[in-house]
Amino acid sequence: MMAGQRGFFDPASLRIGQGYDVHAFAEGRRLVLGGVDIPHTRGLLGHSDADVLAHAVADALLGGVRGGDIGKLFPDTDPAYKDADSLKLLAAVAGFVRERGFLILDVDSVVAAQAPKLAPYRDAMRGNLAHAMGIDVENVGVKATTTERLGFEGREEGISATAVCLLCRCS
Repeated sequence: MMAGQRGFFDPASLRIGQGYDVHAFAEGRRLVLGGVDIPHTRGLLGHSDADVLAHAVADALLGGVRGGDIGKLFPDTDPAYKDADSLKLLAAVAGFVRERGFLILDVDSVVAAQAPKLAPYRDAMRGNLAHAMGIDVENVGVKATTTERLGFEGREEGISATAVCLLCRCS
């Protein structure tokens, strides 16, 4: 396509969103990432199940529709969200996105954790996130990285996740 030409959709209908979340490790909690219970000596501290990956994806979606962040919709001061399943929160966010006339076209994410190793759980995380958002698993990317022992993730103090999404107002 040449500059200035439009295809079958208006490029102005596309939106991107970016999300980031971080949680510290805590004793006596389970580790949940992308809705997968991952065997580890510690879990993540948070008001909900502290699924840092699901939270980053939710924030990316909310950013794409200019809807604030996950804390705006599900405040940690509300006891209703104590130990909440973050995949259910993500499903609610996906509904919020659709109610505003947007389709979720694609989501990509990165989890930064020195330990545990996450590669064996990647496909399950992708499937859970896709199901929660109501999109095809082929449109969800999950990657994992260490930080080469640098920063809080490298010192095994917590885990962070980033996510981006592509949305389309296709009405």
